[in-house]
Amino acid sequence: MKGTKQILISGFGGQGALFAGKFLAYAGLLQGLEVSWLPSYGPEMRGGTASCSVIISDSPIGSPIITHPDVLVAMNLPSMDKFEPQVNAGGTIIYDSSLISRAPAREDVNNCAVPATKMATDAGVKTLANMLLIGRLLREVDLADDEMVNQVLSKVVSAKHADLLDLNKQAIKLGYEYKE
Repeated sequence: MKGTKQILISGFGGQGALFAGKFLAYAGLLQGLEVSWLPSYGPEMRGGTASCSVIISDSPIGSPIITHPDVLVAMNLPSMDKFEPQVNAGGTIIYDSSLISRAPAREDVNNCAVPATKMATDAGVKTLANMLLIGRLLREVDLADDEMVNQVLSKVVSAKHADLLDLNKQAIKLGYEYKE
């Protein structure tokens, strides 16, 4: 990857926004890139709002704060409503069209609708809609190939949840291969 990518992932607590951000941060780290990972969440552990700012760059990062992301991953409508106006012109909005009933209103960004929650449920990986969206992000932003995905997942999926390793791989692949 050349340059800097500022990525904002947002949804309800429990949807896996922070885990998805952690995945991206590790992908950058394992490639020797500069990385910033900044989680933000409401007072409730599940059900409150959660977002994660990830900056990946080939040069030093001055601040972990993202005011205008290059990529927004919106996992619910409140996230779309709040962050859509902030995305840089020419940027990308990837959203879960299973949970978000409207397309982004902006025409100056690349809009990627992925019915991630429905696809995850249909594939038997219903808790991994976040990783389907990450799969689509990996297609839009050249950040990690299959080998790198495997390396990153081995770092971010804890030993306690080792049974989810292959399911995460499956979810990422489904999202990467999804065609609108």
